[in-house]
Amino acid sequence: MFEVIEKLLILQDRDRKIGRVEEELAHIEPERQSLKAKAAAAQTQLEQAKLRIMHIESSRKDLELEVETKKQLIVRYANQQFQTRKNEEYRALAHEIEMCKEAIFKIEDQEIELMEQTEAGQKEVLRATQTVKEARKLMDEQVAQLDAREQNLQKELAELETNREALASAVDESTRSRYERLVRSKGENVVVGVQHGVCGGCHMKLPPQLTVTCQAEKELVSCSNCGRILYYSSDMDLAVAD
Repeated sequence: MFEVIEKLLILQDRDRKIGRVEEELAHIEPERQSLKAKAAAAQTQLEQAKLRIMHIESSRKDLELEVETKKQLIVRYANQQFQTRKNEEYRALAHEIEMCKEAIFKIEDQEIELMEQTEAGQKEVLRATQTVKEARKLMDEQVAQLDAREQNLQKELAELETNREALASAVDESTRSRYERLVRSKGENVVVGVQHGVCGGCHMKLPPQLTVTCQAEKELVSCSNCGRILYYSSDMDLAVAD
């Protein structure tokens, strides 16, 4: 194989490995943030469940105060009944007492309902607390794994990049610049083989003379369609497929 092609293929393989490591590294932080977001969401649900209980308890206390107020009114109206000598006033006070008792009865029904809501809320808090515990445990475990993975990938990337400089320096500057321009425009697949008279990059049919020049291995040959650098090896078939 043409020596410069061998060097370019080695360099391209190294760049692909670097690209894969960089891609893995790029996914780690979003994964880490996703795990933290799930744990935070579980914590938010727990806080909301606790807040609902607080609101229920506040409402229940308001009802207790209202019952106490009604009871005090009943005592006052009863005292006024004792003091009055007018039947009309006595009946009016009796009516007020009855209204207060009915109000207390309705309020006590509301209190029972709130107590049931509190019980359900407490169960929800217990469930949410367990969910938070599990979410935090999972987050800690998986974040630790991600941290270790990130550290290993950073180490691997540093080694690949160090060796990459040595591999790149083995290619003459003009060819290296040509290769790097193609990488920027075409991605990681820029040094491609010729199979059945077709470019391994864009998969377009090549002119016969171009394939012959490529097989001669005396100069770098570019695809006339996409500009990628072409190469030929003995295990490839240059014949155009039917």
